Amino acid sequence: MSRINPKELTKLYYSIGEVAEMFDVNTSLIRFWEKEFSAIKPKKNNKGNRLFTVKDIETIDRIYELVKIEGHTLDGARKSLREKKISKPSVKPDTPAASSKDFNEVISRLEELKNKILKMK
Repeated sequence: MSRINPKELTKLYYSIGEVAEMFDVNTSLIRFWEKEFSAIKPKKNNKGNRLFTVKDIETIDRIYELVKIEGHTLDGARKSLREKKISKPSVKPDTPAASSKDFNEVISRLEELKNKILKMK
């Protein structure tokens, strides 16, 4: 169960204090998770303050759910996040899946272009 609703997040960037408040945790925990999970990549301003995007907050929400609610270890949470990335479909649901014929056609066109470029060398 998600603690935040991404549709309610209207700002482009959120400070570490705002993020910590959303999850009712200390800012030190957010900094710790940033070090432990490569998926959290906040931008930093000239002063070095962390600026979290909605995507970062969604990742933190998932980590919070895995660690604090479901009781996973950090390694278990990392593994679960990796599995989620792998299991995501590569084709959007609204677009039709590319057929093998289309794929082969693209490959042959790329090979033709490669040969033309090599000839120009």
